Amino acid sequence: MDFSDGILQLNSFFTVTIGIIVLFVGRRLNQVVGFLKEFSIPEPVSGGIVFSIMFTLIYAIASVEVTFDLMARDILLVYFFTTIGINASLGDLKKGGKPLAILLVVTIGYMILQNLTGIGVATLFNQEPVVGLLGGSVSLIGGHGTAIAWAPKIQEQFGLTSAMEIGIASATFGLILASLMGGPIAKYLINKHQLKPSVDLDASNTQGKETETPVKMTSFDFLDALLAIHICVILGFILNEVVSNFGLDLPLFVTCLFAGIVVTNLTPKSYPRLTGTAWPTRTAAVDLIADMALGTFLAMSLMSMQLWTLVDLAGPIFAILGMQFIVAILVNLFVVFPAMGKNYDAAVICSGFGGISLGSTPTAMANMSAVSMRYGYSAQAFIIVPLVCAFFIDIANALIIPYFIGLMQ
Repeated sequence: MDFSDGILQLNSFFTVTIGIIVLFVGRRLNQVVGFLKEFSIPEPVSGGIVFSIMFTLIYAIASVEVTFDLMARDILLVYFFTTIGINASLGDLKKGGKPLAILLVVTIGYMILQNLTGIGVATLFNQEPVVGLLGGSVSLIGGHGTAIAWAPKIQEQFGLTSAMEIGIASATFGLILASLMGGPIAKYLINKHQLKPSVDLDASNTQGKETETPVKMTSFDFLDALLAIHICVILGFILNEVVSNFGLDLPLFVTCLFAGIVVTNLTPKSYPRLTGTAWPTRTAAVDLIADMALGTFLAMSLMSMQLWTLVDLAGPIFAILGMQFIVAILVNLFVVFPAMGKNYDAAVICSGFGGISLGSTPTAMANMSAVSMRYGYSAQAFIIVPLVCAFFIDIANALIIPYFIGLMQ
């Protein structure tokens, strides 16, 4: 912890500790505030927004800016997506092959529409079209990472000195809107069409899980899962370096996700391991680590938002985000849901698409987790949404963004 010139810098230890507190606060809020539970708002979102407002009030009243070391948060993101890869079965992927292809096509089409929407609204407000691009797939589907990566290039090419602030503001408010969108959309679709999950629910994700026999897990089970994750992360690092040499710049969590998928599906179940157990795919220990990593990541992301830096950008940015919010809802209801089959799986996928359309892949996963906890598990949703959102979207965005920039020059 360091305090100087009105800035309170919290190191990784304090940051993680506060992130855990945020999770508990969010859980308690969801228990006592009816609409949070009713609309399946993720617990880290409930707590994270409260803490970000609290830190904003501290800045406004005492002129003290609280900042966080978020290195641990980025590690948790890698952990989470590696567990998704470890739990992925190509057999399941084959079963959902057609829905995967359909969702991918719909998502790419939506990314183009998102950029056209942002550019159109920016033009109406007499802003440079590139402002709309920053309020499109650069910051919304792309998230903070893509916005931060592209802002310097856009600033250099177009002379837009506020490119970084616009990108971060759009990504931040988009994350909030995405977190609030997924649960209500799923609730509306499930109730309207009286949808039920399929009979072959994952036992660990059904509503009645509290009445089932608890799964026994030892410390060695936990360490075995942790070892498997680290093996995949190391391979993900190597793969990231390889693809980077070929000019393809992917986030580390994408290559770790892919490494997890490859290792899981190439390792024979009977292959002898140092731990004396089978490869820990879909085990209680892996699921526990995934839940901890995702929840803490989201809590740390939301609690660290510096809301006071966004006040001066309110006008055109809010107009762009408002229209993007409307478009995302319409696409979800009238394109994604029918295209994915108008069933329970489609409703859960819509909650995930609501997360990724304006926020981030972790938000999509948190939305689907919250819906699954309330209504029941969807294996198809948890297979195809991470693959489309975490892998294919980054590749598509890496092509779409330069194309739009080229049109504006």
